[in-house]
Amino acid sequence: MKHSVVIPVFNSEKIVGHTIDNVVSFFHDKNLDFDVILVNDGSKDQSWEIISKKAKEYPELTAINLLHNYGQHVANLCGFCHATGDYVITMDDDMQNPPEEIKKLIACAASGHDLVIGEYIKKKHSLVRRLGSKIVRFLIRKIFFSPKNIALSNFRIIRRDVIDRVCGHKSGYPYIPGLLLMYSSNVANVQVKHRERQAGKSNYRFRQIFNLVTEILFNYSSYPLRLVAGMGIIVAFFSFFLSLFYIMKAIFVGVDVPGWTTVVVLLSFFNGIALLILSMLGEYVVRSLTQTSQKEIYHIKEIIRG
Repeated sequence: MKHSVVIPVFNSEKIVGHTIDNVVSFFHDKNLDFDVILVNDGSKDQSWEIISKKAKEYPELTAINLLHNYGQHVANLCGFCHATGDYVITMDDDMQNPPEEIKKLIACAASGHDLVIGEYIKKKHSLVRRLGSKIVRFLIRKIFFSPKNIALSNFRIIRRDVIDRVCGHKSGYPYIPGLLLMYSSNVANVQVKHRERQAGKSNYRFRQIFNLVTEILFNYSSYPLRLVAGMGIIVAFFSFFLSLFYIMKAIFVGVDVPGWTTVVVLLSFFNGIALLILSMLGEYVVRSLTQTSQKEIYHIKEIIRG
């Protein structure tokens, strides 16, 4: 049984070398057949130089340098497409996922699960990331029908057939946790340790979390459209009763002054709603065009194999 470890790398020059050494040491100590795919996602520091050097030291390593920064999910997908193992393990590059905890994932997958996700005993993420994770977890449960008792993380092991289905999914905006849930049938959690970040700062900030939430909503659900439709119904009812009010007032009370203020307010309000709906529809149209016209969602600049 061969295991492939996929590690997206982004601006982690201070820690990624240590991560690689520990992962390789774990598999050597356990005498397991493995390979490691390191995907440099457009790092601005010396991360590529470090992982390319490590690829020349270890024969099990493959270092892939992407042309631009495409995001963690695209980097993971690139690693999936280059993985050759019967099982694929994903983990972060910052040593917050201890390599020795991989044995728990492997043991749980051996019992027949096609997707095993590490559930952190105690998370060491920042407050912003923990709040963002809760929002994303809520969306995933609603959109991908994730079981309520399943916790999500980037530390997981996936069986080969699930990987093949994910790689065959055509989307300009891949969201890996959702696709894994979509294409797996036997999901489980296993409790694992989560360390403090030993070097550098987390790349997940409010902007990244916001972009992730919008991608999930616009690419995998119709909730924004339903929300706008609900707002339209509410506005329609409000307008109907408001019209009745002014008609009854004109009949029984009369009109003292031409309703300039009312006209301006109503026009501004309804025009704002119309612009909101058009913007929402435009977002869906643009993303649909992107998915149909874009042949490749990432481009590889260089590959170095051990």
